[in-house]
Amino acid sequence: MNREALADFLLRRRAALRPSDVGLSAGARRRTPGLRREEVAQLAAMSTDYYTRLEQRRGPQPSVQIVAALARALRLSTDERDYLHRVAGYSAPDRTVFTDYVRPGLQRILDRLHDSPAFVVSALDEVLVQNEAARALLGDASHLTGIERSGIYRWFADPVGERRRYPSADHARQSRSLVAALRAAHAAEGTAPRAAEIVRALAARSPEFVELWETHEVRRRFEEHKVLIHPELGEIEVDCQALFTEDESQALIVLTAVPGSEAADKLDLVRVLGTQRV
Repeated sequence: MNREALADFLLRRRAALRPSDVGLSAGARRRTPGLRREEVAQLAAMSTDYYTRLEQRRGPQPSVQIVAALARALRLSTDERDYLHRVAGYSAPDRTVFTDYVRPGLQRILDRLHDSPAFVVSALDEVLVQNEAARALLGDASHLTGIERSGIYRWFADPVGERRRYPSADHARQSRSLVAALRAAHAAEGTAPRAAEIVRALAARSPEFVELWETHEVRRRFEEHKVLIHPELGEIEVDCQALFTEDESQALIVLTAVPGSEAADKLDLVRVLGTQRV
């Protein structure tokens, strides 16, 4: 760990960002153009004291997870992310299509979406980041770890829990779509193990998955219209818009409803309810 380089880099990148770059309001009493330490800490989901110690060259070595969170909070490019990992004492992450690092372009768009549920997913249907509206509608995905981060895995491994947000009439179509997306990811993965791990795990526990996997359907897209079931508000019809990265390894998903419709009113109410009652 290079404490001097780490501290200087964090300080310079923090100073280079404007609040609007990360979806924050500048406020009336801001004395410096960059972000405050507490703002970076909030974006990275860590304590302000811990972040301050890193900038003051007196903190312990941050974990890989903390470094990744700081890279996202500071909106680092891939090269800058790799540098941050190295000065923190780690090897740079593998630059495969299955990186957990949210592409800066998608992150900047997400930062500006407050009224509509929006989130970024990987090719394995892992939620990498989500806004408050998405957490209120779909639940907080940040606690998921390992193979259970994949919505594809959870759909077949825990059908009772995972499928409750979709009408039963849509389950078969959703199953086919998820398996087709997994096969596309499995082919793109090369020698990396993550998609293959999901295939092996599901093949051992889900006959439904095995049957669909053997059809060899390949498709990487999202349904343009969905019906979601909120635990308190019932069915909500939403339009689903997806913005992919160039290599289609990540997608920004935005859920909207027709203005003035019952579904739009329900989405507004979901935001009011927030995540505490979901």
